[in-house]
Amino acid sequence: MDIFIKTVQLLLSLSILVILHEFGHFFFARLFKTRVEKFYLFFNPWFTLFKYKKGETEYGVGWLPLGGYVKISGMIDESMDKEAMSQPAQPWEFRSKPAWQRLMIMIGGVLVNFITAFFIYWMVLYTWGESYIPVQSAKHGLYYHEVAKEIGLQDGDIVLKVDEHKVEESGDIARFILLENARELTVKRGEETIYLAIPAGYDQRMISEEVRGFADVRYPVVVQETMSGSDADKAGLLPGDSIVSINGESTAFFNEFTASLAANVEKEISLGIYRNGEPTSLSLTVPKSGKIGFYLVSADNYVDIQRHKYGFWEACPKGITKGLDILVGYVKQLRLIFTKEGAKQVGGFGAMGKLFPSTWNWYVFWSNTALISMILAFMNILPIPALDGGHVLFLLYEMVTGRKPGDKFMEYAQITGMILLLGLLLFANGNDIFKAFFK
Repeated sequence: MDIFIKTVQLLLSLSILVILHEFGHFFFARLFKTRVEKFYLFFNPWFTLFKYKKGETEYGVGWLPLGGYVKISGMIDESMDKEAMSQPAQPWEFRSKPAWQRLMIMIGGVLVNFITAFFIYWMVLYTWGESYIPVQSAKHGLYYHEVAKEIGLQDGDIVLKVDEHKVEESGDIARFILLENARELTVKRGEETIYLAIPAGYDQRMISEEVRGFADVRYPVVVQETMSGSDADKAGLLPGDSIVSINGESTAFFNEFTASLAANVEKEISLGIYRNGEPTSLSLTVPKSGKIGFYLVSADNYVDIQRHKYGFWEACPKGITKGLDILVGYVKQLRLIFTKEGAKQVGGFGAMGKLFPSTWNWYVFWSNTALISMILAFMNILPIPALDGGHVLFLLYEMVTGRKPGDKFMEYAQITGMILLLGLLLFANGNDIFKAFFK
């Protein structure tokens, strides 16, 4: 069921973005009176799931969910319709239009994807606002991944700066290390401020270990209430109980507590608790899920959560800024792909599916859809033949030199681009398959 929900979310997200992307091409084509022969969601080799024709355009849904396409008359594309291209150009064809119109048709999809991402971020901020926990308010400090501890970080430390970049929330630490080629951490440890060096190649170490939670806020384990009939309820855990140990080993903070439960699945344990200031203990068997069934006292009791609600128009510039920040971060990440460890992390549809949770969450769905829209826009504008950016490159060449690349050259460029894209598709999804079965 978890995989099914993730898959449905991914397919819905991609379907929305593909339709909007192709509509961008379609809109400008029709604006400049260029014939669009087909408009398809997904690809349709051999057969089509659904199709109908309206006017000059055939609309349909293919069976291979790897994207979508519009077929524009008089354009050298993946269809390789050589017979049509050998005929004299007609007024309704792409190749007969001025270069600036062809340029607008080609960037239409990317433009719509960028606008879509900014619009979604705008609506997400308006609907849900944003919140984060400032590291300075974490009175119990942060806890760290084992890879973070390799450079001297200790649970309870608060990282104040990464080089000269001020850390606002815990997620900033890993982001600055990976994207800014950082070399030093400024750390508050108790009342002391210390400096920790980040060794060369540490970003590759983080990537090779697939570090997801580099640092996070830690807080104590205090029971808000138990779930009726749960293992915690049956064992006698009560609201206000503070869990401090499992089998005599300290679990004063939630991250330690969950790790200890996971290590004792289907085993009987002794919970050390404080009740009304007095120590006592309870026994129970940890279920296979690793969860014993209680709600924590809200984190608001231990940290100062910064929340901000935006008005409709106030959220607009904030959404654009958020989108641009994410785009800049994504572009900076690309340098990591061209390293040994970075290449191993390149993923396809499996990696995209992991972005979505196993339960439906509209906030996460739309946030991920905006992220994927931004990525699709950027990847499509790269100057690679067979992508929109490749066509744009050749059109800019034509506009500067006044000479149009020959049809034979465009045909070979399209074939080369398609081979490159197919190779990347196989490599990325091959990485997903390898990780699923061998890691």
